[in-house]
Amino acid sequence: MHKIFESEIAVRPDDIDVNQHVHFTKYLDFMLAARYDQMKKDYKMSMEEFVNRGLNWFIKSFKVEYKRALKMGDIAIVKTQIESYNGATVVVNYWIYKKGETKIYVEGQAEFVLLSIQTGRPVRIPDDILQIYSV
Repeated sequence: MHKIFESEIAVRPDDIDVNQHVHFTKYLDFMLAARYDQMKKDYKMSMEEFVNRGLNWFIKSFKVEYKRALKMGDIAIVKTQIESYNGATVVVNYWIYKKGETKIYVEGQAEFVLLSIQTGRPVRIPDDILQIYSV
């Protein structure tokens, strides 16, 4: 199993929908912000390093399962874990908690594809990056 990493995200007023809880589209933003943070902090390979190598990640699919509502002023704890990788694809599981609680608020999975910025086509994940992601 791969390590689980976590990041904190503050729920802001612009994250809230008319029902006074986090809008469903914001969970994608939360997961992406956490991955961006964790790439630099935990994997020691920032998104900028991918771009400098002419690579970028594209989200192929994103699943969200709601359990509870986060509200304005909450602090979200976003945990992510690589489930698998194959060829150009990485599957990442994620869980979102409210800080100070152990109950899952949202969980899901995202599938990312590594692309060449130059061609826009998928490229096999290089071995050195697979090494980094193998933690």
